[in-house]
Amino acid sequence: MPAMHTSATHVGLSAYLLSGQSGYRSAGINGYIYHLIQALPDADPAFTYTLMTGSQAVIPPDDRLRVRRTPWAMGRPLRRIAWEQTMQPATIVRAGFDLLHALAFVTPVLAALPSVVTVYDLSFVHYPQVLPAARRLYLRLLTRWSCQRAQRVIAISESTARDVAVTFGLPASKIDVAVPGVGAQFRPLPPDTIADFRQQKGLPERFLLFVGTLEPRKNLPVLLRAYAGLPAQDRARVHLVLAGGKGWMFEEIFRTIEAHDLGGTVHLSGYVPAEELPLWYNAAEAFVYPSLFEGFGLPVVEAMACGVPVLVSDVSSLPEAAGDTGYLLPPHDPAAWTAALARAIQDAGWRAGAGQRGRERAARFTWDHTARATVASYRRALDGTMEEAV
Repeated sequence: MPAMHTSATHVGLSAYLLSGQSGYRSAGINGYIYHLIQALPDADPAFTYTLMTGSQAVIPPDDRLRVRRTPWAMGRPLRRIAWEQTMQPATIVRAGFDLLHALAFVTPVLAALPSVVTVYDLSFVHYPQVLPAARRLYLRLLTRWSCQRAQRVIAISESTARDVAVTFGLPASKIDVAVPGVGAQFRPLPPDTIADFRQQKGLPERFLLFVGTLEPRKNLPVLLRAYAGLPAQDRARVHLVLAGGKGWMFEEIFRTIEAHDLGGTVHLSGYVPAEELPLWYNAAEAFVYPSLFEGFGLPVVEAMACGVPVLVSDVSSLPEAAGDTGYLLPPHDPAAWTAALARAIQDAGWRAGAGQRGRERAARFTWDHTARATVASYRRALDGTMEEAV
């Protein structure tokens, strides 16, 4: 019979990537960490938690969550890395944790206790240009080492789980999956609210929406070429909005807009604050996401939760997010995207059906489910440790 861990367990949550800006709570890795921490205390009363984070981090208000803040702000990567590797081990020893959960890629080298580590994606392996060389090397070496050393690894999608197993040479049985949830703010909003938002932002009555950083793996030149392939009257009726801040190597996006004379119907809105995202999704005719690589693709599910039909690439984790609710399209086939965009623009019945299917699927993605999957991983980690000790 395998040993079972039944006593109360003290988990240290290493969360130095939590932002000091509340508007970032719903975005990316920070959003995942914030909402998971918020849901964990209700997932299993047998666990207690101490959160280790930066001096300025915004954290969920919960008396059941003990907090140990560093005296430093963690906004600078090198400062955060230095603290995690040199000072955090002493905090861990003093706290007497039973288990450490490193919530972003890396555990401290000197932390000698059972651990779980969460990996969101391996973009630093597959798209190394996005990071400076020193940080890239740190992540490649320490993430591999942390995953090999940990009792369990948590990935945020089945696709990422497979990628981690292959890239780091781990057995698939060591990796658990805890997919992100979708906040209650992502829902259909009243038409009057959306009309006021369109007027406030100067948006066209009908538009297709992309949300994400402007960078090569988002594959926006293919989307732009596909959009350029539509009849001029369709482009005049339904514009394309690219919402997101500039990342790196984004110049080709602007060259493609100019080459196809799309300046009149393609709009770049810049960075969108997290609190505005539900309004942007609701205002759109459809959501388009031609990305080449995603850890999960949460914007797809957020759009679906708002009742907006989605057109997404059929690669990496995106089929897991979208399911069969909208269009899954080959990312390197502009003609296929043109045909799908045409239907999204012209077929109101398809939009309504895809939007309803999307809402139903998005309802499955909850942070309570994420927290329960995470706690199950904790139990496996601790049971495995006890088995090794027998």
